[in-house]
Amino acid sequence: MTTRAVILARGLGRRMREGDSTAPVAQDQAAAADAGLKGMIPIGRPFLDYVLSALADAGFTEACLVIGPEHQQVRDHYEQLAPTRIRIAYAEQTLPLGTADAVLAAEDFAAGQTFVVINSDNYYPPAALRELHGLEEPAIVAFEQEALVREGNAPRERVSRFGALEVGPDGYLIRIVGDPERARASTGGHIYASMNCWLFNREIFRACRDVAPSPRGELELTRAVQLAIDQLGMRFRVIFSRRPVLDLSSRADIVKVAERLSVARVRL
Repeated sequence: MTTRAVILARGLGRRMREGDSTAPVAQDQAAAADAGLKGMIPIGRPFLDYVLSALADAGFTEACLVIGPEHQQVRDHYEQLAPTRIRIAYAEQTLPLGTADAVLAAEDFAAGQTFVVINSDNYYPPAALRELHGLEEPAIVAFEQEALVREGNAPRERVSRFGALEVGPDGYLIRIVGDPERARASTGGHIYASMNCWLFNREIFRACRDVAPSPRGELELTRAVQLAIDQLGMRFRVIFSRRPVLDLSSRADIVKVAERLSVARVRL
């Protein structure tokens, strides 16, 4: 059973900072968006509170926030809040070099145990997180694209850009591919997307250290996973889900996400 979770909260938030300035957001929401701290955008309370509460609901007892040295606001918030259901730790990623580098920053927190990795700007359904909580082998939750469009908040155009998963007949990940039809053929006619919802063991750190920069110059977690599959022999069980994920990528998402979370109960 896995009890630790790593939340990637170091991103620059370019789309949030550079997005449509006419989107109807409150002043405090705009200020958080301008700072690129998507997890701290207030939706009644910081969005990250909802993410952590969902982890606690799923059975996780420890969470590590990967943040930058300039993100004292995050530390201050949780030190003042003093959660009791989930213990908060921090890992500092000095420079925003990419998601693989962010995972490496949490190696001490993992302490050789299995751990989940998720984004700070996605609200994942507790039921999907609970699936990972009950496992100890590496895994990924695969979210059906049509469910993301139908029940989530992201438009189809954005969802179609999420990496589609090619899955072997044994139910383990082959690769995250750009060709959705290739992925569709491997998953019974449905396209399943990666929303960066992983369960890892210690082997992922070797892959994150060895991965080469992407064409964008970033050390990307998806490339590290592929290296782990192809060169290290890691296997990732695929957990299929038809539940929605709320995606807080741009200012235009704030109102829709706030509406969906208005009935959510946060308990930390």
